[in-house]
Amino acid sequence: MTASGKADTSKADTSKADSSKSMQLTVKRVGIDTYRENVAYLHRECEIYRAEGFQALAKIEVQARGKKILASLNVVDDTNIVGCQQLGLSEEAFAILAVPDGEAVTVSPAEPARSIPALHRKIAGERLSADDFSRIVRDIAGHRYSKIELTAFVVACNQGELDREEVFFLSDAMSKVGRKLDWHEHPVVDKHCIGGIPGNRTSMLVVPIVAAHGMLCPKTSSRAITSPAGTADTMELLARVEMPFELLTEIVHRHRGCLAWGGSSDLSPADDVLISVERPLSIDSPGQMVASILSKKVAAGSSHLVLDIPIGPTAKVRSMPEAQRLRKLFEFVAKRMGITIDVVVTDGRQPIGNGIGPALEARDVMQVLQNHANAPMDLRQKALRLAGRMLEFAPDVRGGDGFGIARDILDSGRALAKMQDIIAAQGKKEFDPEQPPLSALSFEIKAPVSGTVVAIDNLQIARIARSAGAPRAKGSGVDLLAKLGTQVSQGQLLYRVYAAYPTELAFARQACERSIGYIIGPAEALQPLFVEY
Repeated sequence: MTASGKADTSKADTSKADSSKSMQLTVKRVGIDTYRENVAYLHRECEIYRAEGFQALAKIEVQARGKKILASLNVVDDTNIVGCQQLGLSEEAFAILAVPDGEAVTVSPAEPARSIPALHRKIAGERLSADDFSRIVRDIAGHRYSKIELTAFVVACNQGELDREEVFFLSDAMSKVGRKLDWHEHPVVDKHCIGGIPGNRTSMLVVPIVAAHGMLCPKTSSRAITSPAGTADTMELLARVEMPFELLTEIVHRHRGCLAWGGSSDLSPADDVLISVERPLSIDSPGQMVASILSKKVAAGSSHLVLDIPIGPTAKVRSMPEAQRLRKLFEFVAKRMGITIDVVVTDGRQPIGNGIGPALEARDVMQVLQNHANAPMDLRQKALRLAGRMLEFAPDVRGGDGFGIARDILDSGRALAKMQDIIAAQGKKEFDPEQPPLSALSFEIKAPVSGTVVAIDNLQIARIARSAGAPRAKGSGVDLLAKLGTQVSQGQLLYRVYAAYPTELAFARQACERSIGYIIGPAEALQPLFVEY
């Protein structure tokens, strides 16, 4: 104490100032893609690392220019990666912090996520409340969870299986974090497929058909993660898919629809973080699937949704009873979230269309829009059925009339004209469906015996296409020349594989050597069709 009776804080203040100064580093863009995870890098000899006692994988807070991010810490020994006075940031973290290379940043330990007790209860198998899920989702979206904690949450929800109230709590919480769009119109329609079927590019047909009728259909789609192509990957061959939100809004209001990438829209950001863990683990539980899809739709401002659930031996859903259980869960949660939903069970026994891979799928889409003689009929028919169901959301369309209206819009050329308007507004790219930009290397797979194509393995065909380089190489993939029910002779061409590089061509050959993905047998062995349109 001083003579005045006050504590002598001068030394403490000096120490605090020195500590604050010692925590100043300069940021360095390390150039490592950590996929949806903020990662920071400190040199082992950095004074901050040594003085503050930071540990590898601990969460730290990084601040610069009034912005802050949370990141998982990695420790390095190589000064070529980061020096002792630098803080390295992964591509994801560097983009979010958005400061120049060499900018001064402040580093400090991060506060533990407040929702960790709720996470522990879920791991123990307890049922969580709406408040519990709200706190967990906020922490996930804020990057307060490490990959280990994220994995624990995903696995706990998968193993214990969420009840339907918990699925609603999770969906609702995810939809409320991040941006929420309001189009100031009703209805706002959308279409979504639960995935798992290669070549299923119906969205690129449904949107122009529905928009041509005048309904508002703003479609923001994802890029492929484990599939050979996503809608955004395919649309990118025809037009720009990444654009400022203000421009996207203008396009939607002017042309009644869009086909854009939704990765920069900040819609349900917790979902993107969870997907980064779910996909490597191959976890896609019904509850998490419902929360992922419906949270994005609510955040995107959709009021009406057509949901496509394909069923088949190598689809995500393998039987009609499983599809019906999933349908009921979607309907329950959608109703609670204020979305009108129409669930359509479709044929998932084989790929849809002929092309698997961005360029080949873009070819199929444009051929259908152009009413081309070579257009894949299965893609056309499925798109018409889904578009018809969406059109029946309109107050001027009677139930059962949607398919006929959709067919008229497509056959008349109005859908093609609408697609051309959307492409021009988003930024047209040159693409000729008669000569799509296919990769230069290729090989053919022929029928080993004569008979009927009785089964096609969706997973294996997708695996072959990805091995060939799709979707990264836009012109790579698989072009199918035989579908279910096709009569083939020994040596007849089943499909052709395209690859851009010799290594990827070799990988695709190896995948085909393990399995060509086709079963050829007697016609009576053809798998039965169980669908509800």
